[in-house]
Amino acid sequence: MRRTPLYRPAGRERARAAPLPGLAPGDRSGPEPSRPAAAAAATFAAVAVDATPRGPRPGLRARWQALRARVGTGGLALVLALAALVVSLHAATRPVPAMPGPDAFRDAVEHSLESIVIPSQAARAQAIVAPSVVLVEADSIDAAAGSSGAPTPNPKQRKDARPTIPDAVPTRGIGSGVVIVDKGIILTNLHVVEGATGIRVTFADGTRSQARVIGTQPENDLAVLQALTVPDDLVAASLRSSADLRAGDLVVAVGFPFGIGPSTSAGVVSGLKREYAGADGQRVIGNLIQFDAAANPGNSGGPLVNAEGEVVGIVTGILSPGTQRTFIGIGFAVPIEGAASAVGVPPF
Repeated sequence: MRRTPLYRPAGRERARAAPLPGLAPGDRSGPEPSRPAAAAAATFAAVAVDATPRGPRPGLRARWQALRARVGTGGLALVLALAALVVSLHAATRPVPAMPGPDAFRDAVEHSLESIVIPSQAARAQAIVAPSVVLVEADSIDAAAGSSGAPTPNPKQRKDARPTIPDAVPTRGIGSGVVIVDKGIILTNLHVVEGATGIRVTFADGTRSQARVIGTQPENDLAVLQALTVPDDLVAASLRSSADLRAGDLVVAVGFPFGIGPSTSAGVVSGLKREYAGADGQRVIGNLIQFDAAANPGNSGGPLVNAEGEVVGIVTGILSPGTQRTFIGIGFAVPIEGAASAVGVPPF
């Protein structure tokens, strides 16, 4: 059975109410309705009024046009000018915060200097280049025992017998190197690996790898190595032209002196375009960077970097007039322009 709705939908015209029982359709007289009936009728009327659809509210464009039509173009410009004046007066009358005095400024600077530790230039340079520095070890066969290589006489032999030559013994050379391509390409000195029967390199993260020589530049005592095992996160050093180096510029030498390291020493450029006889005393190398950062046997092949940690040269030797090969204050490095050309592609 169909149910009669409590309220009927309201349209633009209020629905005509059904006549009460006992009254004619047009007769409005009759007994006064009870209070509950009157309240229900009032509620119905309110719902009918609220349900009447309303027209769309005017948008911003319509309001703007209405305001423009009401005050006119001149009046609208006057209103905008007055608003701008009010904003300007508010900004002008707003109190300006007081600037700190000299004492407060000095206290702030002193507090910053006490709480912030600024590393030295040498420490920053070392931290930048350290991931690219490697230890180079070269194995070779020495045909005679001892450093001089002279035959050793046997005291049990007769005086007229010839001295015997001992069997060949293995020797190990130690030097340094620097990664210049993240695929494991390393620059070092030629005299460190020349004639080696085996070459090993140790990277900054401790990875050890066999290496082979893929290029040489004898005139600059340089060799290019290719590591056979390369760490995944290998970092190549940044190279910087030495053309703008001046005497007195800070330089840092990083390497493995006597196999200890990585070790760092700092100094300055003490000269440019120097000449030096190589480790064998026969090769004369020119256009060298002279520096006074401490270097010793084992530093050969390591990087010489500027204050920004960029490689400007490859350490190739030290000036040591005696036979002890100890540092006396003068070292030499091949400019990176010549060193990089040993790879085949000059970077500058």
